[in-house]
Amino acid sequence: MKVWVGTGAAVLLSTTAAFAQAPQLDPGEKLEKLQFPAVTMQIKGWTKFGNSDVYTLPVRAGQRVKISFTTKSQFAFLAIFDLSKTDDEAFFGTDEDGTTLDVTVKENTTWFLRPYYSKVSPRRGLGAPYTLLVEPQPVGEPQPATPQEPERPSLFPPAPSKSGTGE
Repeated sequence: MKVWVGTGAAVLLSTTAAFAQAPQLDPGEKLEKLQFPAVTMQIKGWTKFGNSDVYTLPVRAGQRVKISFTTKSQFAFLAIFDLSKTDDEAFFGTDEDGTTLDVTVKENTTWFLRPYYSKVSPRRGLGAPYTLLVEPQPVGEPQPATPQEPERPSLFPPAPSKSGTGE
């Protein structure tokens, strides 16, 4: 009897883990399974409620990845979920976190990328086009904090000193 209980518990745990890896799709969404790219991958799409493409992306511990989301619409956003977590909260969203995620992955998992068109904002039109870039980054290089502009030479010579000594 103990063997059956142990086997049943193992099957239940493996089934639960399998369900945790399957994203919950909204009606009309189409799932596309991506592979982690060796070079930059560009995805162009259109999002509107009820008829959008969504993506899964497997990532491995130690990989560094940059994901950028661009759109001309102020009502289109990207949410990224970790399918190994049981909560259904996004760990990154362009509505609050900016348009770019640049991170080193801590554990093997699958991410769920959901571009969406906001239902709560007053808007016109049927949806919005977007571009999604998935860029593998070299591991070990420090992540840039903020981009810095190169120093530009001045068009004017430095002002003379007012100390009266000529220096």
